[in-house]
Amino acid sequence: MAPARQGDTVLVNYTGKLIDGTIFDTSLDRAPMRFTVGQGKLIAGFEKAVVGMNAGEKKTVIIPFADAYGPRQDKAVVEMERKNLPAGFEPAVGQRLELTQEDDSTVLVTVVDMAESSITIDANHPLAGKDLTFDIELVSIAG
Repeated sequence: MAPARQGDTVLVNYTGKLIDGTIFDTSLDRAPMRFTVGQGKLIAGFEKAVVGMNAGEKKTVIIPFADAYGPRQDKAVVEMERKNLPAGFEPAVGQRLELTQEDDSTVLVTVVDMAESSITIDANHPLAGKDLTFDIELVSIAG
């Protein structure tokens, strides 16, 4: 069978790790992940790594942050007045929140600091600015 190429629907098992070896995600405790190569639903570096693999093949790749979640952006860390939070809502450092913007789009943020009258939120993806290592096994190619 031909190796995986753009437009193929594939099943993969994977384990994603930080450079220090900390695992941040894995499919090994659930069903393999199914996706169509080239649709842009996954980070670019992961899709590029699958292209050319054969069913049953395993490999380990290091994906630089530019091909993963991009660089951290200082402007994505902002302070927000507590008076703008919903009544009775008590945030906690580390908490993930979904905020609705003025154009009705939503953004996921993480509470990174709290003061008496404000909180600081970070809209960077938690893995932004990090090079990632993936162990990938191409289980099958649907074509």
